[in-house]
Amino acid sequence: MDGDRLEIDGGVMEGGGQILRVATALSCLLGLPLRVRRIRAGRSQPGLRPQHLSGLEMIRDLCDGQLEGGEIGSTEITFTPGKIKGGTHIADTKTAGSVCLLMQVAMPCVLFAASPSELRLRGGTNAEMAPQIDYTVMVFKPIIEKFNLTFDCDIKRRGYYPQGGGEVIVRISPVKQLSPVNLTERGTVTKIHGRAFVAGALPIKLAKDMASAAVRCIRKEIRDLYVNIQTVREADNQAFGTGSGIIIVAETSTGCLFAGSSLGKRGKNSDRVGIEAAEMLLGNLRHGGAVDDYLQDQLIIFMALANGVSKVKSGPITLHTQTAIHFAEQLTKAKFTVTKSEDEDSTKDTYLIECQGMGMINTNM
Repeated sequence: MDGDRLEIDGGVMEGGGQILRVATALSCLLGLPLRVRRIRAGRSQPGLRPQHLSGLEMIRDLCDGQLEGGEIGSTEITFTPGKIKGGTHIADTKTAGSVCLLMQVAMPCVLFAASPSELRLRGGTNAEMAPQIDYTVMVFKPIIEKFNLTFDCDIKRRGYYPQGGGEVIVRISPVKQLSPVNLTERGTVTKIHGRAFVAGALPIKLAKDMASAAVRCIRKEIRDLYVNIQTVREADNQAFGTGSGIIIVAETSTGCLFAGSSLGKRGKNSDRVGIEAAEMLLGNLRHGGAVDDYLQDQLIIFMALANGVSKVKSGPITLHTQTAIHFAEQLTKAKFTVTKSEDEDSTKDTYLIECQGMGMINTNM
């Protein structure tokens, strides 16, 4: 603490933009003034990139806060939060920066606003190094709503690397409190479905090749389930630029969801894209957890805010998750424990993440 301003080292552990997202969202929610130093020190291009800056500006605006050091390349910011308000909030990366990462920083905050919010997020919808918007809709949304919240995600236009140009509108109603979750029962896989897409100048044949390669790969391990992968050519008026990719989701008998995804790029064989997504999905199914590797860290802030004990069974704990836990504990009164799961086939690399949440209350309701 510096006076009453919390000091955060943005270069520890994962050392990327996630530290900034978790810390500023919690700062906004808890009314804690913050200084973040060494922003993204672990990255090849340290400091704020356009998507991080637009996320920070959205958080500043949605709580009438103050932000110093908010420019591209800045490695230190100070943030003083105000009162969270509902209404329409706009963030535009003006690049292919991920709209899903913008959503990650804003969503926990507006859940504790006084009135419903509409987030208009502009940038890349299917970007490297971030969840695809399809993952957000097909996996993140149904699982996160188990915390007793609801939101609506309307994909107005898809945008791809390098220009972005996509737009997503997220509508969220505030909650009084978040309920804890119990995601420990894996169940058996009952359904595998997905979506392979092309947009812009690319032929539908690429989507079909991605889907076929993915199905062949899954068949080697899972023979008795029909794998239904839709192939789609995005409508020109609903997509900006040229892009391709695939997402495959497995559903289980207990409502768990796991995904694998991959994006096409110049010079990358479409079979390779399909196989990458299938292998990612199969890897997520092998570890015996009840969430996939990409949902793991996104759950941490909600577990920390919830009222009661949340339990999540997962595969190996990722560095992103360890980082989210570290900062959630540093800023809130939540307590996390991570233990190796003993209750089944011990050859599996399965862990139990437990959290006694802080029980954040929306004082506006």
